[in-house]
Amino acid sequence: MPIWSEILKELSDTADDSGIKLDEVRRKYLVKLHQKTNRNIILYASGWLQRPDANISIVTINDEDIQALMEVTYQLDGTNLDLILHSPGGSPEATEAIVSYLRSRFTDIRVIVPQIAMSAATMIACAANKVVLGKHSSLGPIDTQIIIPTALGNRTVAAQHVLDQFDRAKEECADSANLTAWVPILSQYGPDLLAQCESALQMAKELVELCPKVVRDGK
Repeated sequence: MPIWSEILKELSDTADDSGIKLDEVRRKYLVKLHQKTNRNIILYASGWLQRPDANISIVTINDEDIQALMEVTYQLDGTNLDLILHSPGGSPEATEAIVSYLRSRFTDIRVIVPQIAMSAATMIACAANKVVLGKHSSLGPIDTQIIIPTALGNRTVAAQHVLDQFDRAKEECADSANLTAWVPILSQYGPDLLAQCESALQMAKELVELCPKVVRDGK
């Protein structure tokens, strides 16, 4: 396989009046991988590293992704699947739906992480039969993320951090002098947030309970 700079040159060489033929080059290498493995292959990748200021719903795992996965797997034959995964994570509920759907379609799922899979993406990897990493690839912690609407826009925070903050608030608010500082903080949280965080953490544990064999460079 070519190195990244060679891929960039190949992409540049495809440029014409209609632009760079990204999908043409992507499909070329997916076909090459299929010819080598003789397995079904789909690519789920997010451009969050190139688009750090993008809307969070665009670059993270969300409920719309299950429809896309149903679309691309619709006419695939066989019970094996290679899922190339590059994502910062996202909704634990969407992740559970994705895992459930892929498991209903395929009995042998191998996740290939070319660079990074984090949070909910790590959960997807750990729900597979095998994870394949390059020497430079990494899996992140399963720090389940919750999206909280605030006056300044949506914020993504770790579910465990929310629970820890509530525990700290209970301790410090035993002294009524601290209520003034805590009320503005706690008022931004909805009444069901604690239950949502607890459910998300439990879901994460269930998805990674049977962590698969991890190999590097196919070895």
